[in-house]
Order: sequence, then structure tokens, then C-alpha cells
Amino acid sequence: MRSASRTLFFRMQTSSSKILDDAVAQLSHLPSIGRRSAMRLALYLLRQDKADVEAFLNSIKALRDDVKYCRCCHNISDTDECSICSNSKRDHKIVCVVESIRDVMAIESTQQFSGVYHVLGGVISPMDGVGPEELEVDSLERRVASGEIDELILALSTTMEGDTTCFYLYRRLSQYGVRMTTIARGVAIGDELEYADELTLGRSIVNRVVYEGN
Repeated sequence: MRSASRTLFFRMQTSSSKILDDAVAQLSHLPSIGRRSAMRLALYLLRQDKADVEAFLNSIKALRDDVKYCRCCHNISDTDECSICSNSKRDHKIVCVVESIRDVMAIESTQQFSGVYHVLGGVISPMDGVGPEELEVDSLERRVASGEIDELILALSTTMEGDTTCFYLYRRLSQYGVRMTTIARGVAIGDELEYADELTLGRSIVNRVVYEGN
């Protein structure tokens, strides 16, 4: 009975303002944000200074309108070329191939890698309808074919999809004679890189091994 009363009270509260309801509805579309959490966020924003809320909204709008994808590695960037690719102190002959932008952030946080990246934008997953043509494989092949890359580090999640993608890249790119390595299995089989702790991920990068394609 008490639970039903709370639910009724909550519904009454959220229906007191259509403007508030609309804000809650939009916030609840965010990952891991339910309607109750969205209500707390909306009420928090309502209590903040107008200038602070406008600054928050402007940053979100700029995020959607102005953030670019690096023309070389497909990482997020404020310019046509990201700060990693444009950094002359990085080793541009070593390219770390990752699934997502979040993996770039995870590896950078270890401070154990001084090369550059290539973001595939996913992994091959026939069950989800994702094939090589949906990924940034063609642009990776062009980078390898240029002859300017000495090593490709296949730093993909140690899942079935990640292993399938590694094998596909090995079969497609080995013709160019580039050295291909993979991260050491300090990252447990079945794990996704973005959830690995920094120490384990850093050691996996440093202790990478030659990819055998089997």
C-alpha cells in the first residue's frame, strides 16, 4: 500500500508542470538514467543559476554540433586532425587498432603507449548485422598500404567478436608485410578494454605479443 502511495505521489509530482515533464522525458533517454534519476537531475538544474544552466546547455550543443572525427584515425577531435595524430612526438609508425573512442581514452590513461591509434568504430558481429563494411577497415588498409606503418597493435576486446575481427584484419592486412601484434592476455578473455584497470591494461600493451592468426 505504501509503495502504491509513493508511486501515485511521484506521478502527481511529475504531472504538475508540462515543461518539467518534457525535461524529465528527455533526460530519461540518457543511458542508465531512469525517470526518477531524470527527475532529480531536472530539479537540480532548476535550482542552479541561469548562467550556469546556459553554460551547461551550450557545452552540450557544442558537443553535438562542433566535435569532429579525426580524418586520419577517427578519434574525436575539435579539429580535422586530432591532438594525438598531430603530435610530432608520438611514434606514427606504431598504430594501435581499437574498437571505440572509449578504448583510446582507456589506453591513454595508462600512459604506457606513445604511438597513434585507429578507431574501427566497432567489431565484426554477424548476429548484430555488423560486417567489415560497417567498420573503418578500408581507411586502415590505406594507412598500412602507404608503407609508413611498422607495427599494428590489435587492441580489441578479448571477446568472440573481438577475436573474429583480429583474425579478419590479419588475413586482410598481412599481405603488406606489416608486423601485427596483439595485447597480452593480462586482460581476461571475454573482457572489454574500457573496463580493464589501468595497471592491467598498461601491462597488456607493454607486453604485447606477435599475432599468429590462429
